[in-house]
Amino acid sequence: MNVVYSIAYIIALLFILPFEYFKRPTNLRKIWIKEKFGFYTPEFIRNIRECIWVHAVSVGEVMASQPLLKKIIEKYPSKKIILSTITDTGRKVALENAKENINVVYMPFDLCFLINPILRKINPELLIVIETELWPNFIKAFKKYNIPILLLNGRISEKSFNGYKKIKFFMKKIFENIDFFGMQNEVYSSRIIELGAKKDRVLITGNFKFDVSNHDNIPDWAWNVKGRVIVAGSTHDEEEEMITDIFLMLKKEFSDLNLIIAPRHPERFNSVAEMLKEKSLTFIRRTQINKNQISHCSIILLDTIGELAKIYGVADIVIIGKSFKAHGGQNPLEPALWGKAIVCGSNMENFPVIQEFLKEKAAIQVLESDLYNTLRELLINPEKARALGLKAKELCEKNSGSVSKALEIVKQFIK
Repeated sequence: MNVVYSIAYIIALLFILPFEYFKRPTNLRKIWIKEKFGFYTPEFIRNIRECIWVHAVSVGEVMASQPLLKKIIEKYPSKKIILSTITDTGRKVALENAKENINVVYMPFDLCFLINPILRKINPELLIVIETELWPNFIKAFKKYNIPILLLNGRISEKSFNGYKKIKFFMKKIFENIDFFGMQNEVYSSRIIELGAKKDRVLITGNFKFDVSNHDNIPDWAWNVKGRVIVAGSTHDEEEEMITDIFLMLKKEFSDLNLIIAPRHPERFNSVAEMLKEKSLTFIRRTQINKNQISHCSIILLDTIGELAKIYGVADIVIIGKSFKAHGGQNPLEPALWGKAIVCGSNMENFPVIQEFLKEKAAIQVLESDLYNTLRELLINPEKARALGLKAKELCEKNSGSVSKALEIVKQFIK
């Protein structure tokens, strides 16, 4: 089956390689193509031998990995770490957060003849995969060299689960190569066992994101936003327009109200800016902010990467994106860590943790048609918003400790 997969992968790569190369900024192309084909400098290889390899596909996984990386460095200060990503945004955030021991690279293309030479030269002592980024040849290559493989902070969305079930026989082969599965909750644990993971290798360790603290990290510019703030986080297509229209209705009644819009995908920053211009609205892009400008503008377009989790700290109310006009939802834990009132739509399939929030009355889930009235009620009754946020924070604190559990597992595999 791996042979069929590899042939299909090579064929697909031949078609997409030029597009993937040229879509990147000029300054990244050379780095990307070298690292994707496994060309690392001799100096890099000498300095990184017998390291711990951590793979985190994109921004969300990179951010989730940070508390674990911090714990590993504290426990093993002499250990070197490779942090591999696939996306440019993931790489950017990884570099911004990288400590001295961490070396950020692009994960090579998922082909054994590219990965095997790297492993022979570097000889990692452990691979940690964050969440469920399962590349068959990548995992197979590590197992070939008897390198332990841990999947930590594991999750399988309902959509992925339904897809994996169609190739269950193939997934079982992949899972046989993984030594331990640390899953976020019981739902994800039962799904991965049903797909073929051995039950005695699976443990519920919790969600790393409960252990992330954003306190005291609010950017300086955000402190200058005066009045109450609604943050619409990780929004998707059409949601920005819908939320902006509701904001304008609320602004008539609450003159001190501000809106910070944070589109999920950087490539949509410009289209959201165009939408605001078409509505003849006064707004400012985060990248154009100086202290004097904020006081004159009640709509801010957050066109930066990796800053949203900190911006939640200035919010009075947080709207979870991809839960109204799209499906899947976004992470409610980041605003919860700040103790903020959370409002989401009905489409939160990718984050079943929301059910715990709803059960504890630590978030409000509404239809699009009810969003205006819900926001208005929270603005009229700020004590209700504060109580909602406090419950969300308490839920996070109750579920913290997952990183410490994961570290205990990691310690069993490190020399």
